[in-house]
Amino acid sequence: MSKGKDNKPHIGIYGRRNVGKSSFINALTGIDVAIVSEIAGTTTDPVKKSIEIFGIGPAILVDTAGIDDFGDLGTKRIQKTIQTLEHIDAAILLISNNVFGSFEHKLIEEFNRFEIEYLIIHNKEDLEKLTDETVLQIQQFSKAPIEICSIIKSQNIGEVIELLKITIPETSYQKTSLLGDIIEKNSVIMLITPVDSEAPDGRMILPQAMVIRDVLDNNAVNIVLRETEVEAFFQKTQLLPDLVITDSQAFEYVNKIIPNNIPLTSFSIVYAHMRGPFEDYVNGAQKLSELKNGDRILILESCVHQVSCEDIGRFKIPNWIRKFSGAALEFDIAAGLSEIQKPITDYQLVIQCGGCMITRKQLMNRLKPALDAGIPVTNYGLAIAYMNGILDRVVEPFMKMPINNM
Repeated sequence: MSKGKDNKPHIGIYGRRNVGKSSFINALTGIDVAIVSEIAGTTTDPVKKSIEIFGIGPAILVDTAGIDDFGDLGTKRIQKTIQTLEHIDAAILLISNNVFGSFEHKLIEEFNRFEIEYLIIHNKEDLEKLTDETVLQIQQFSKAPIEICSIIKSQNIGEVIELLKITIPETSYQKTSLLGDIIEKNSVIMLITPVDSEAPDGRMILPQAMVIRDVLDNNAVNIVLRETEVEAFFQKTQLLPDLVITDSQAFEYVNKIIPNNIPLTSFSIVYAHMRGPFEDYVNGAQKLSELKNGDRILILESCVHQVSCEDIGRFKIPNWIRKFSGAALEFDIAAGLSEIQKPITDYQLVIQCGGCMITRKQLMNRLKPALDAGIPVTNYGLAIAYMNGILDRVVEPFMKMPINNM
């Protein structure tokens, strides 16, 4: 599966070779986007395709290799198919010819392990109809909805889509407000947006643009300025914002010039609150005080981008942590949704970026191995806030109870 940068819900299509996965995708999208062949094993690497589903909106269909492939190459294809489950919001398990056995059992067990909602479709109904015996076999192993489908006769395509709409978790496609639970109508929100070599020419970065839109959607007022203009703003106006949101990298400076009675947080922390395991993040930040020589830290970036000397994940945060801890530390970077090369137990801390480019499901599954292993996890913004001694202040807008700081 290619390194995802799309926060649309992802729907995986799974099944044995030649059950019609690619044809099924073509039928759903109404266009030939997947290679179709009578030869089993035509699909090798996972393939993604955008689709618009009425009632859900934009989504991504992921076509995968057959789970019954064989040989060394086939084993690698199966591994890639299983890896896609880390990034899937919902799944469709295709079967045909009334075949439901160990391969399907294994897939369902994986769906359950990743807590993925799924439905089962008996495809190629025009060639062989689903029998009551097969239905009973499925129901003994799974409680998932069962539907029949014939691509050739365009049978039940509409019913499959309606069933899919019920199956996809609403949280994967509903537009959740970033700030709706902490700001009110007519609130004045100050957004501090430093411009450095990582900032794209002529436009805002995605987290900043999305927060600006969210403020407008909540009928509040945006004030957008660079950190170098904040002091001048307060000198020239008596207006006090109801909330200040800054780039986390500017915390040290901004914290000094924003009065303590004005709530302060960052873009990264706003995303951590909406998409991440927020309480785990807050607790995990405190691991930064316990690091010792030889400890290894994993930095997770949700997107793939050109690296500069001002890159926050690859240079700034590692350097800040080394200075803060005084320890000789090792850092590894995993960009996009790429595979983590070392065992997760090799790490003493995992630090995730804001995650603005991926879905909550993808982010949570990305962190799941660390959480399951009891390894502390945190977020760029919360880590920076902790090292600046302002963790309490920056989480206060989201929390009813104070969090223990340094």
